[in-house]
Amino acid sequence: MATGRGTGPAVVLGVDSSTQSTKVVAREVRSGRVRFLGRAPHPPTTPPRSEQDPEAWWAALSGLLARVRAEVDAPVAALSVGAQQHGMVVLDAADRVLRPAKLWNDTESAEDAARLVAELGPGTWATRTGSVPTAAFTVTKVAWLARCEPEVHARVSHLLLPHDWLTWRLTGARVTDRGDASGTGYFDPAGGQWLPELLERVGLDPRVVPSVLRPTEAAGTWQGAVVGPGTGDNMAAALGLGLQPGDVAISVGTSGTVFVRADRPTADPTGAVAGFADARGGFLPLVCTLNAAKVFDRVAALLGVDLDTFGRLALGAPPGAGGLTLLPFLDGERTPNLPHASGVLRGIRSDLTREALARAAVEGVACLLLEALDRLAEQGVPVGGRLLLVGGGARSAALQR
Repeated sequence: MATGRGTGPAVVLGVDSSTQSTKVVAREVRSGRVRFLGRAPHPPTTPPRSEQDPEAWWAALSGLLARVRAEVDAPVAALSVGAQQHGMVVLDAADRVLRPAKLWNDTESAEDAARLVAELGPGTWATRTGSVPTAAFTVTKVAWLARCEPEVHARVSHLLLPHDWLTWRLTGARVTDRGDASGTGYFDPAGGQWLPELLERVGLDPRVVPSVLRPTEAAGTWQGAVVGPGTGDNMAAALGLGLQPGDVAISVGTSGTVFVRADRPTADPTGAVAGFADARGGFLPLVCTLNAAKVFDRVAALLGVDLDTFGRLALGAPPGAGGLTLLPFLDGERTPNLPHASGVLRGIRSDLTREALARAAVEGVACLLLEALDRLAEQGVPVGGRLLLVGGGARSAALQR
């Protein structure tokens, strides 16, 4: 069923709600031709406290949907939301947002993560949830809420992820999918079900979570258009790329992720590889770093240049950047799990050049991502297929090189 507005060929809408912005693309169903591409920014955040008001996401999405209506003379047949993983959105019994959403790169729950891992042991977490929780995971943010804001924690009636909340605003249905759910720390990706005892461990009634839709099940409708189940951003990327087993995607956004599509679940007790589910019914072993394209942005700003010039500077220095090394843990790091770390610039000499500094930044991020790829291989995950570089930072010619 398509909405009745517009006379041209029907379109479908893809929504990406990331840390930095909401993006919407409209494509014709039959031809795939792009009819609309728009972006609306979100408020900036700076870890260790990284929070956003979910209403800012809705304002961004609503504005873009209004533009689609005004600019695209075609009925909308369907849409679906992909959004940043792990974020904690808590609502009261009247469906009001209780506090700003804690995002994936908020590291204030590091001590809660350490306590939860110590209580059950990393092996148990990996076996039960596919992952060992770090400060990124929703379960640790709920534990932080119980410890630091007990009066808010006591009022939680609904616990949603960012894509769940946006789907609810579109349809009125509180639903999620197995892919995004697998990043919470209280979901079993192998069995495809919530783990009530882990929610109870952080003080919540298991009834606060949404229902889990199957990959092809509709969440509801928006103005007559079918709304798909949606998923987390990495799962959406794997689906859009058409990843085949063995293919490796390296996503370079604010954070960096390296992931593959797999037919079997993984359970890494070291915590390096997150054993997520994907959006198709399979699995998505993934390694995440907190620092990726943001490193390019920061060093380019220090050099007073745009990103294209930054890339040309980096390519103007020799491999190894003349001995200059940038350890890019600017806002702590998730892999390795060092939430309180900071960056290190080593090897500065009196002959330091702008080119060397730019090169050191690119090499630091590249080595961090390639180390993540090594972690996947160490877990026996097949990584012999295509290598696909995606995300805003993937546009960097220096990183591609």
